[in-house]
Amino acid sequence: MSAIEEEHVRGGGIFKDISADDDEMQPTVLESLCMNCYQNGTTRLLLTKIPFFKEIIISSFTCANCHWSNTEIQSAGRIQEQGVTYSLRVKSKEDMNREVVKADSATVRIPELDFEIPAFTQKGSLSTIEGLIDRAVAGLEQDQPIRRATDPAVAEKIEEFIEKLKKLKDVKEEFTLIIDDPSGNSFVENPHAPQKDVALSVSHYKRTAQQNATLGIETGEEDKEKSGDDIDTMRNEVLVFDTNCPECNAPASTNMKLVQIPHFKEVIIMATNCDSCGHRTNEVKSGGATEEQGTRITLHITDPSDMSRDLLKSETCQVLIPELEFELGMAALGGKFTTLEGLLKDIKDLIVSKNPFTCGDSSTSERTEKLQLFGKKLDQLMAGEIDAHIILDDPAGNSYLQNVYAPDPDPEMKIEKYTRTFEQNEELGLNDMKTEGYENS
Repeated sequence: MSAIEEEHVRGGGIFKDISADDDEMQPTVLESLCMNCYQNGTTRLLLTKIPFFKEIIISSFTCANCHWSNTEIQSAGRIQEQGVTYSLRVKSKEDMNREVVKADSATVRIPELDFEIPAFTQKGSLSTIEGLIDRAVAGLEQDQPIRRATDPAVAEKIEEFIEKLKKLKDVKEEFTLIIDDPSGNSFVENPHAPQKDVALSVSHYKRTAQQNATLGIETGEEDKEKSGDDIDTMRNEVLVFDTNCPECNAPASTNMKLVQIPHFKEVIIMATNCDSCGHRTNEVKSGGATEEQGTRITLHITDPSDMSRDLLKSETCQVLIPELEFELGMAALGGKFTTLEGLLKDIKDLIVSKNPFTCGDSSTSERTEKLQLFGKKLDQLMAGEIDAHIILDDPAGNSYLQNVYAPDPDPEMKIEKYTRTFEQNEELGLNDMKTEGYENS
């Protein structure tokens, strides 16, 4: 939607095209019918964006004749792929000022009072936690005069419960506020954003068929069949998971895809990109089981073109370069699907650029010189100026180096299968793994 405001006269009301990116946004004002006195009142609409959340539409109605007013919010986006549950431990009065977006479809619970506001019993609202409690109190007090006349016992019990709700605002005792919204469009403010809030936990879940039907998005039988855990479907699509950035804790997404490596096996590639701080990570997991034997791949680097060979290094793989007296442990760098040159660059960054022992008080000139010399040798190796071998030793057998002569043998590459030692099986957690007869143990 353009930020340029275009005014149109429709049925006596003035409408404007609005955008949440417009810093000088004014509410759109239109004349509408008051449902209390059936005279004309005024509705104001404003599209706004909540930080670290999304765009919402705030609607406010006031009637100059009977002074009735009403405020509600609607999500400006679509129903999300997953439902969301916010669980907040309210510990102080400052927590009562947290901003809350409650969608129509959200259920609000306070377990300590065994209190629940069911979904679709209130319109969506933009408020604070204190405002949410005040709204619940006002709803309970609405019919109290009638109850006192018809059923005094019930009215007295509700009055006692109202007092308990009001006492929550003083926060003399901690309590838990849970907002469960299958549409994924509710929100509880994190005042420490983008840092993590220890008092607030956020979890996403897959909606049930009943929740989809309640939201009016139930899929047909044909779609249900396609949306199952069909492995062929998973191979052809990128799965997206909501997560938090490991650097700045801002909301981010992780993409995951099954990839078939030619002449090898299936692997799972996961990549996370953060739009807030620009942090990027990628990781590779084997799509299959641990092999019966370990694998040792030895490549004699004879030409700079070898640097373009595809390479899969699993998290259990060691990297050795005998000519440089270099050995990289299996825990370093994690799983990677890259090229040989990409692996060597990552090794150089790990050893030289990002090594904490090359800067600060822990740095010595002798150690720095040795690491800088090692970095230069890696540059020479990538340029094809050094005759060397690179060895990928993976006890789990889940690493791979491209054979450019495939399906024929590669004269410069040797692949060996070997039986793992007891220590290697112990490190992989295989010695105590029982896959047969475990039902009786």
